[in-house]
Parts: sequence; C-alpha cells; structure tokens
Amino acid sequence: MSKIIKTLTIAGSDSSGGAGIQADLKTFEEYGTYGFSALTTIVTMDPDNGWHHNVYPVDAAIVAEQLKTIFAGGPVNAMKTGMLGSVEIVKVAEQAIRENLQGNVVIDPVMVCKGEDEVLNPESAQAIRDLLLPLATVVTPNLFEAGVLSGLGKLTTIEDMKEAARLIHGLGARNVVVKGGKALDGSKAIDVFFNGTDYTVFEADKIEPAHNHGAGCTFAAAITGGLANGLTVDEAVAKAKDFVSAAIRNGFAFNQYVGPVFHGGHRLEQ
Repeated sequence: MSKIIKTLTIAGSDSSGGAGIQADLKTFEEYGTYGFSALTTIVTMDPDNGWHHNVYPVDAAIVAEQLKTIFAGGPVNAMKTGMLGSVEIVKVAEQAIRENLQGNVVIDPVMVCKGEDEVLNPESAQAIRDLLLPLATVVTPNLFEAGVLSGLGKLTTIEDMKEAARLIHGLGARNVVVKGGKALDGSKAIDVFFNGTDYTVFEADKIEPAHNHGAGCTFAAAITGGLANGLTVDEAVAKAKDFVSAAIRNGFAFNQYVGPVFHGGHRLEQ
C-alpha cells in the first residue's frame, strides 16, 4: 500500500456486533481504510428481559484521552460520530474536531437504540444539534432523529423528509441524508439527500426478511469511508446506499430478537 487512508469513529460498543463501533470498524476495513476508534458507551442487551438495552457511558475524560492518542498522528481522512452518551462527551468530540481542524465529518445523531423508542438523553440530543451539526460535512438522521432535530415530530412522507432535511441544513450541516429505510409505507426503502440546493431521493427495494440491525451505523460509516477515499459527498452517499443494501441482503438472524447486517455483503456480491 502506497498510502494509508485513515478513518475514525467516536461511538458506542454494540456487543452483538451489528451496530456501533464494531459496525464502523468493519465497514472502514471494507473500504480499504485504517480505522481508529474512541469508545463512548458500552451497550448490553438482556435476552432474559426482552432484549432490553442497558447503556453505560464512558467517562468523558477517558474519551478525551482516546482522542488525544488518535490525533497525535494528525487529522484523519474522514471521521464519524455515533452514540455519544452524554453532553460532556459531545463537547469532547466538538473540541477534538475543532482543535485538530478535522474535515470530512459525518455526524450520525444516534438518539435511541434499535428496539427502543425514547431518546436516551434529551440533553445530549440538544448538544448534538447545537455543537456538532455546524461541523458536519454530512449528517445522517433516521426518521425519528430527523423529527427531533427539525422539530417536526413524526415524519411519514417523502415531503416530510424533504422539509426536515431543509430545516436541519439550516442548523449548519452542509449536507443532510434523512434515512427512511423500511419505515415508510410502500415497497421501497427511501432516503432523502439534500445539499442545500437540490434534493436526491434514493430508492431500493425493501428486503425481507429485513436483517437490518446496524444499518444506520453502517450507512454513516460507509459515507465516511467514501469521503476518506476521495469521493464527493454525492458519490459517497450513493455508494453507501448500495453498500448497506448489500449488507442487509446478506444479514442473518442472530436470535429471536435481532438480525444484524453483514458488513462484507457488498464484497461478497462482487
């Protein structure tokens, strides 16, 4: 290899391997990049209690030490954030991005765990909105997150998604992808991309059974990998859509509660 392409994820650990930092690092590898990671939270799922999620934030000072270690080698080619867990950790991420003049920043504004339906920490969601969106090259909220960030609440149509993307762009993010996934009615999994001027609607056939645990993290990590490899934002988003669709097609049933995507799916289909 003549040049090492470096990527970074600041995110939580999903011990089931489908989402979080595990998804990010596997995706970075599929994109031919060297992945760094700063762990923010540890998430466990209880099979004796309906797969209930327990979330354990890492101390913000330890997150800062991890990022100091990583940025000792200078900025990376692209980075993403995932589950951040506390306002203090959001502030640590913001400081690291600003102090290291980090470009190609993908913000995945994780607010809930899959299978859960309440914001993990409303104050953290507000901090992401205020502190990280203005630094975002791309922000990738799902329907729930886009409804929170935009203030629109529940989104049910493509027009809702477009309006949410417009409002989120107004908060400072340069590009917005609202991930509809399988949540909208109909036979298509739909994402809406807005660059401040034009909307692009990405469609793919819904996949059944939908082993899609980790799809959102994987999508954002794939955009990060694309940007690190020199793709434009438009190109990186389009490639990420194909990448995550293949990951879902090749997903599997882990147990009765969850079916993760398979991050090597795109490679296996080539």
